[in-house]
Amino acid sequence: MPRRVNFHTLGCKLNFSESSTIARMFEEGGFVRVSPDEPADICVVNTCSVTEHADKKCRNIIRRLHRLNPDAVIAVTGCYAQLKPDEVASIEGVDIVLGNNFKGETFARAAALTEHGRARVFSCGTDDITGFFSAFSSGDRTRSFLKVQDGCDYCCSYCTIHYARGASRNIPISEAVAQAERIAAGGQKEIVITGVNTGDFGRTTGERFADLIMALDKVDGIERYRISSIEPNLLTDEIIEFCGRSSKFQPHFHIPLQSGSDRILGLMRRRYTTAKFADRVAAVRRAMPDAFIGIDVITGFPGETEEDFRRTYDFLAGIEPSFLHIFPFSERPGTPAVDMPGKVPASVSDMRVKELEALSGRLHYDFCSRYVGTVAEVLFEGPSSGGTMTGFTGNYIKVRAPFDGSAINRILPVELASAEPSGEIRGRMVGQ
Repeated sequence: MPRRVNFHTLGCKLNFSESSTIARMFEEGGFVRVSPDEPADICVVNTCSVTEHADKKCRNIIRRLHRLNPDAVIAVTGCYAQLKPDEVASIEGVDIVLGNNFKGETFARAAALTEHGRARVFSCGTDDITGFFSAFSSGDRTRSFLKVQDGCDYCCSYCTIHYARGASRNIPISEAVAQAERIAAGGQKEIVITGVNTGDFGRTTGERFADLIMALDKVDGIERYRISSIEPNLLTDEIIEFCGRSSKFQPHFHIPLQSGSDRILGLMRRRYTTAKFADRVAAVRRAMPDAFIGIDVITGFPGETEEDFRRTYDFLAGIEPSFLHIFPFSERPGTPAVDMPGKVPASVSDMRVKELEALSGRLHYDFCSRYVGTVAEVLFEGPSSGGTMTGFTGNYIKVRAPFDGSAINRILPVELASAEPSGEIRGRMVGQ
């Protein structure tokens, strides 16, 4: 009977692309991939460490896996494993701890392990994180996450990603194109271009992110591209104008802000001002008036006063993004922010989160409901509950329609009929 493996992936799109690639290695090695809740001989946990809550979630998953699969090999990789290998190794049931530089060895090391015992740790310092684990997701859904860049040189004062992922580096454009062609051959229609600092593509090869997207645009079989996230200082006019002209690159941008106070942005060591950010949003809207713009924001950063928060709230209300991804500040050991004065009580930070969540809900509903009564092209991803299916428009509005198996993984015209309070749109297939 073939051995079984399951995967538990936390965090960013980058992790999902890497987990999918590791899963293909196991399948090529004769393993059967089973769902996360099914019994398995090997359990792979690809971790996140962006906040203390993420670390806690990782620990809870590992403990639950050990209870459900007491005889399984548990291999833990990802950023939590990289940053705190000894802590991860001390969790009961863990057999292997693999830092990000060893992520590509997950299959070989886990499959070769024949007995339990003291956890083996294969992790290293950030100075040694120099390799590039090429990855893309496949088989999971109609879209694929294509990893083109890894690491970050920015060293923001609250962030551990440069410790966990190392310096900025990338694959050559030619390799990215070859992987996109493999994705197209597998039948997926949409690619999300991803990395730690995606717009910083080119550090290794001397190429440019603008040249990358122009090359990917020419790949036959891929009908849609999205850029997972891009720093405002790297979102150039050239990139915006090309995406505006392209029939494949969708009007959808995820741009991290973090604070609407220039004073707090300075403390965070961000590389732009609110004026620069607003300018980039305006440039996107000039080229793509219907663009969906998602924004990251952090509340409760050390020194954030009520006035700073009001500046953030008013700035966001003024530029009217389509959605907010909101995070309460979380101290990460080893970062400069840990020692900054002016700690904000968690209760205050949480209240600010709730205010921004309410603003995000209003902005998201307003953006999506604007398109009720129009016809949009929707890529349907699969069946959902209640005899329905869901998919997304080019500008990332979630649409729910009656299930039709022939529509899955196809881009079809849909009449957007009504908006739910969540912003989800009820749709009708044109011609039905």
